[in-house]
Amino acid sequence: MTEFKSRKLEALQAVKGMNDILPAESTRWEWFEDKVRALMARYGYLNVRTPMVEPTALFVRGLGEVTDIVEKEMYSFEDSMNGDKLTLRPEATAGIVRAMVEHNALYNGPLRVWSNVSLFRHERPQKGRYRQFHQIDVEALGFAGPDVDAEQILMCRALLRDLGLGDNDVWLELNSLGEPAERMAHRAALIAHFEAHGDVLDDDAKRRLHSNPLRILDTKNPAMRSMVDAAPKLMDFLGEASLAHLNAVRTVLDAAGLAYRINPRLVRGMDYYNLTVFEWITDKLGSQGTVCGGGRYDGLFEQLGGKPTPAVGWGMGIERMLLLLEAVGAAVPAVAPNVFAIVTGADSLTTAMVTCETLRGAGLSVQMHGASATGWGSIKSQFKRADASGARFALIFGADELARGEVALKSLRDAGAAQRSLPLAQAAVWAADLRNA
Repeated sequence: MTEFKSRKLEALQAVKGMNDILPAESTRWEWFEDKVRALMARYGYLNVRTPMVEPTALFVRGLGEVTDIVEKEMYSFEDSMNGDKLTLRPEATAGIVRAMVEHNALYNGPLRVWSNVSLFRHERPQKGRYRQFHQIDVEALGFAGPDVDAEQILMCRALLRDLGLGDNDVWLELNSLGEPAERMAHRAALIAHFEAHGDVLDDDAKRRLHSNPLRILDTKNPAMRSMVDAAPKLMDFLGEASLAHLNAVRTVLDAAGLAYRINPRLVRGMDYYNLTVFEWITDKLGSQGTVCGGGRYDGLFEQLGGKPTPAVGWGMGIERMLLLLEAVGAAVPAVAPNVFAIVTGADSLTTAMVTCETLRGAGLSVQMHGASATGWGSIKSQFKRADASGARFALIFGADELARGEVALKSLRDAGAAQRSLPLAQAAVWAADLRNA
């Protein structure tokens, strides 16, 4: 026991690729999340929350057995209590659809929902790509028309503008994956093309040749790029209805003045997509160029045991968006209290705390310097803390002022403003005036 007490324990660290978000950084997250909540309210989307852990079969069935996520990136384990195979969610849509099916949530009609989720993928961590990351997920469930596809793309633009991003910072790429029969015809043509160029295929492409040839189009292997670029394009296999759906989306985007580029190689990373797919791209983050993406997935409800239900949605990575905002110098307002309370001694503490509660009750944000083991510290050091906090005003609870039923009020942002006294009985009125100013 003595030996154990004398041994210094090694400090533990977070799992690689799973990052702490400390107070200095979390204010930027809160600002971003406030922008998202305001946007969802404007478009009539309601919040939904689903478990972080789901049955592994949900993602195998929903995303596709030969996707990168299912094959390589899922954190899966067996429940030691009952042997259930479980997975930390690697994406949000499948879990939301599972919840809608399980609770018959669309019984009274279509729903527009959104969620702020933590996701987990076991991959090599790098800037903008982490093992635990966070995403805003948006879904319109039960809507078949191209108008909702266009609405969701315009939502993305609205959010990007709310965040302070311009057309030169991020742009839209658009494609259609058509319907299953069209993809099957395209699939056969792809396989024939790739088989004719078998000497160029890498091991990953050879493995996927017959199981999921569409994913070969998304290769990052430069040696395969020209061969892939020459492959048959899905757009050439689309029927009249699929083309009409895509053109209807384009008509709305054109009318709204939203520029975009048709990218016939855009396929997304999950097998559940059909018809419209889209991505918002930036060149400010190196290889991590996609900051938001989504599309239509009309077959997923059936894949997960539900009734045929059309749906469309998108996801936006929060970490990557914050990196983009930093890269382009977009203004993120600092969070600061309205008031910083300076306490001159223990005799002032009770009155100071009661007054601070009065101000908070009137809607102000108030921070107070706390006592240390050696006391309150000098007035000068407390003023330094008050100034560093970003507060607009300091309230100084001095013995002389308190004896007169007053507190000293000093502006921290207007050097020319004189310090004045504020009657304690008028603190709530002063707070209300400041809040409404």
